[in-house]
Amino acid sequence: MSAHTVSSYASDLRQWEAFSIDAFGPHFDAVQAEVNDLRLWVAHLASKGISPRSIRRKIQTLRAFYHYMMRRHGLLNNPAEELVPAPLPKALPSVIRPDDTGRLLDAPFDSTDFVQVRDRLIIDMLYSTGMRASELTGLLDSNVDVRAGELKVLGKRNKERIIPFGDELKEMITLYRTLRPSTSAPELFVRDDGRALEYRHLNAIVKGELAGRVSCSKRTPHVLRHSFATDMLNGGAEITAVQQLLGHSSLATTQIYTHLSYRELQHNYQLAHPRAQKKG
Repeated sequence: MSAHTVSSYASDLRQWEAFSIDAFGPHFDAVQAEVNDLRLWVAHLASKGISPRSIRRKIQTLRAFYHYMMRRHGLLNNPAEELVPAPLPKALPSVIRPDDTGRLLDAPFDSTDFVQVRDRLIIDMLYSTGMRASELTGLLDSNVDVRAGELKVLGKRNKERIIPFGDELKEMITLYRTLRPSTSAPELFVRDDGRALEYRHLNAIVKGELAGRVSCSKRTPHVLRHSFATDMLNGGAEITAVQQLLGHSSLATTQIYTHLSYRELQHNYQLAHPRAQKKG
C-alpha cells in the first residue's frame, strides 16, 4: 500500500481504539467486538458530521483489520462484514477547464529558482501524465528517461506501468535536474533540503499553485489526474488507452470520464445552438 493509505488506515484504527476506550472502558477488547459495537462507532461518526465517503473508508479499515486478525491470530469471524455503508452520491469528479490549465502552465516563473521550477514541474507532470499523488511522490529519479520520453511508476497493488511524455515536460525535467540539490534520496522530487517530498508537501504545493488561477473548487493532485483523463478523451484518445495510462484495472473505472466529456458537450451545445435555450 502507498504511504498515504497506510497513514489513513492507521489513523482510522487509532480513532476506533479511542472511541472503544471512551465508550466501553479501558479494558474493552476491540478484537472481541461485535457488530453492534462497530455500529455505535459508525453512528457516532455520522453524528459528528463525518462524510459518508469517509465513513465508508473507515468501515473498510475495520474490515481489513478484522480480516487480518482472522488470518493471523485465529479470530473466528469478521464483525465488520455485517456493516452496510450508506450509498454514496454519484458525483462527477471535479476538473480544471483546459483554458485555465493552459494559463496555469504558461504563466511566467523564475527558471533559476529551484522551488519555483519544482512546483511548476509537479503541476506539469501531474497534468501531462495523469499519475496519482502517491505515484509522483514515489517516482524514482532513475525511472525517468528524458531521452526516451517515458517514465515508470509503481501504482496500486505494486503494478508497474510505463507512461510517455512530450518535449515540454522533457525540458522541464532537465531544467529541474540542474537545480535539484545534492541528495542521497532516490526519489525525483525532493525538498530544498534534499529530503524526499511527502504527500502533505505535495498537497500544499498543488493547492498553492492552483489558488486564484483556476475556477475549479477543488485544488488537489487528483483534480489534475481527472483533468488529464477528461482532456485526453475530449481530444479523441481511445478509452482503453486512457485506462492504461491511468493504471485502472477495470474499464468501468475509466468510463466516468466519458460522462464528463458528454457533460462538456452538452454545455457547448447549450451555449452555441440558437434553439438550445427556450425563448422568453
